[in-house]
Amino acid sequence: MNEPLVFERVYDATPAEIWNALTDPEQMRQWYFDIPGFRAEPGFEFSFIGGDETTKFTHLCRVTEAVPNQKLAYTWRYAGYPGDSLVSFELFDLGGGQTKLRLTHSGLETITPHHEGFKRENFREGWTYFSEKALPQFLAK
Repeated sequence: MNEPLVFERVYDATPAEIWNALTDPEQMRQWYFDIPGFRAEPGFEFSFIGGDETTKFTHLCRVTEAVPNQKLAYTWRYAGYPGDSLVSFELFDLGGGQTKLRLTHSGLETITPHHEGFKRENFREGWTYFSEKALPQFLAK
């Protein structure tokens, strides 16, 4: 299946508040991953460790697009494994202090065959957790 995973949700937060949650290293650490020194600048490369209780993977990423309060995109791959995917966060100002976030992870078909931990369903579960639980709880603080 070559279809990207797409998640959309409306948050009671401004685009600037969500942008800061997506790009400020201190805020990111509280709901997403610990990425010290993160910069929302095209070409910026970063890595972080993620996975489940038994298996951890080094994620290697490079920012491809950064439009403040509108869109952040970066490549997503794993050290030691082939494949390269793309994660994007698009923000849509709905007015009244509400913002729609569209999170898209494309190119999964280049990654999923290479390790049991890279199943499409694992990505779906992870992004659902971040978009439906972790980010809303962080924004509600």
